[in-house]
Amino acid sequence: MNAKNFDRRAFLIRTGKAGAAISAATAASLLLFDPNPPQPDLAQNTLTGLPDFSVPHGIGDTLSIVHGKDRKQTVNTAIKLLGGMERFIKPGDTVAIKPNVAFASPPSLGATTNNELVAEVVRLCYREGKAKKVVVFDNPINDPAGCFALSGIGPAAESAGAEIVMPRAHLFVDMTLAGGTLIHNWPVFYAPLENIDKLIGIAPVKHHSRSGASMTMKNWYGLLGGRRNIFHQDINTIISELARMVTPTMVILDGTQVMMSNGPTGGSFSDLRRADTVIVSCDQVAADAYGASLLDLQISDLPYLALAERAGLGTCDVASLQPAVTTI
Repeated sequence: MNAKNFDRRAFLIRTGKAGAAISAATAASLLLFDPNPPQPDLAQNTLTGLPDFSVPHGIGDTLSIVHGKDRKQTVNTAIKLLGGMERFIKPGDTVAIKPNVAFASPPSLGATTNNELVAEVVRLCYREGKAKKVVVFDNPINDPAGCFALSGIGPAAESAGAEIVMPRAHLFVDMTLAGGTLIHNWPVFYAPLENIDKLIGIAPVKHHSRSGASMTMKNWYGLLGGRRNIFHQDINTIISELARMVTPTMVILDGTQVMMSNGPTGGSFSDLRRADTVIVSCDQVAADAYGASLLDLQISDLPYLALAERAGLGTCDVASLQPAVTTI
């Protein structure tokens, strides 16, 4: 194991000792939102949650961390360390992939999920998992067509055989999350998830001016319709509720290039730093807990992590999962 892995081991030990007593942020700020958000179809019944798309997992087969410069190689290796895509996707499955397509931004600026990474995961679903169909979807902040085009995610995913599902009013359904406090009669982009078997989230590691970081749990924000910017006033609660609402098959956290400042939009190469790391996990809390180290943050800097852990959604004690770690 090289020096980089020893540094990461030190972080894993620190995460296991992180305290859970953290205060929630409530200050208001100037926020981005879709000025013409999709509205819910009120004729449909209100949902209380989403299906559980997870697969069985335990110590040693829940989290992998791979260091390397090539995203295709690192994501392939990270998934193989957990048993290969065939462990997660079965022949005939319909798979939904939720990348972060929030902004009309080129992939080089790191504000969106890397388009080549999305395409590679689509190919793995078909080639290794023998999926019947793969759909890629998101409800971007900016114009959806422009976001999918300029991020490169639309063309890349389609070239790999995926179907792109963009937000339309009739694709949203009201949801009241059982036991939730914020997701109440709120429009959720439900149609892409209605008839699927597995769900994969793919997110970049980014600084975020309100939540401190945008990673796998924050990525589910793209399921919300309406004027969702109001939730930024209680950002930690909404992120933890989204993690309660969504139980994915796996999450992929891309720290190949990390947005260290001016997130979530960035806009300058000076905001970025190479970390050459990809994390694959069945535990989205653990994935984000490890991702915090790539932003030079502690667990205590991201209150939503403790909220999610206390809700039983995963663990911040990354070391306890005995992650598979390698460098290629």
